[in-house]
Amino acid sequence: MDKGLDITLHVLALHAAMHARPQAFACALEALLEASRRSGVPGHNFTERLASRARTPLDWAFAERTLTWLRQTPTASLVLLGEPGYPLALASIADPPPVLFARGDPALLARTQLAVVGSRAATPSGLAFAAELASALCHAGFAVTSGLARGIDGAAHRGALAAAGATLAVLGCGIDRIYPPQHRQLAEQIEATGLVLSELPLGAGPLPHHFPRRNRIISGMAAGLVVVEAGLASGSLLTARAALEQGREVFAVPGAVRNPQARGCHALIREGAMLTESVEDVLTGLPRHVLETLSPATLAGELPQAPESGNDAPGAAAHVTEPGDEQARQVLAALDFEPVSASLLVMRTGLTMHTLSSILLTLELSGRVRALPGGAFERVR
Repeated sequence: MDKGLDITLHVLALHAAMHARPQAFACALEALLEASRRSGVPGHNFTERLASRARTPLDWAFAERTLTWLRQTPTASLVLLGEPGYPLALASIADPPPVLFARGDPALLARTQLAVVGSRAATPSGLAFAAELASALCHAGFAVTSGLARGIDGAAHRGALAAAGATLAVLGCGIDRIYPPQHRQLAEQIEATGLVLSELPLGAGPLPHHFPRRNRIISGMAAGLVVVEAGLASGSLLTARAALEQGREVFAVPGAVRNPQARGCHALIREGAMLTESVEDVLTGLPRHVLETLSPATLAGELPQAPESGNDAPGAAAHVTEPGDEQARQVLAALDFEPVSASLLVMRTGLTMHTLSSILLTLELSGRVRALPGGAFERVR
């Protein structure tokens, strides 16, 4: 067995035995790497010394299974703390993961990252904003990091992919499992052009206590964290507080005052997070040394914009030229940038449902209004 493979075997065995005690494992890993540099392949006595540190029997069978997985998975790799390729930002936090299991392009770990997270029960406007923001961040030169969860996380990954940008997904389960299962295809798309990561051993399930530990990796790898929507009990607030403890910039997107998924963001803003309405707000709030890692155009203030489609350009909604122009303006004035039901629009405008439906269809076809599930509508910015 060559030197690198021998080290990997011991690392995996220790990880299997001690993943719940990361600081002790990090100490053992550091000793392993230091000794291997001094003396070449670890000898029998050194192996025994490491085993005594673990205080529990080493799971050699698990280590062998993981090595088999590494050999049989073309995109698989291990990223070890203290070794080249480990993200420097993550290594600087108080409890960096000793091992990262990876599928995809590990070179992306060297990219400047921004994290975009939020509620699993996101509103349609929140999902749209997360996708647009992630796309704009990729155009600005960032890699977008999130947790592959339902809602805002998934929208952020999709927005980055739509912009042909780099995105990294950090799992709260083993790298050989995908949670939630409906994001399996999304995970495959990320693996093809980006990177999927986990610190947990193969086969680990999506247990509740895994996700707070996952969150500190998301914030730890990033230069800043954007929270798009979050309730007061949201795990995204834990991620935001982890980011603050790690010295990262925290940005929060405000929402409608009656939207319960906006209350967490409003609380973050009251606590000092930067109010964020656009990619420009993010770039303005980042330290200059972070911007210096990006392209010269971004540093000079030539900020790329997310592509606009149809008549979404500013002012388009105010200029209606179809027949019934005055009534169309009346409907637009009654709409919010948050979902509004058709029955509420009837009350606000005084129009009949038949007339309102005709106007809404015209506005939707012209790109001024978006129809939402459940019979609601919202105005397009």
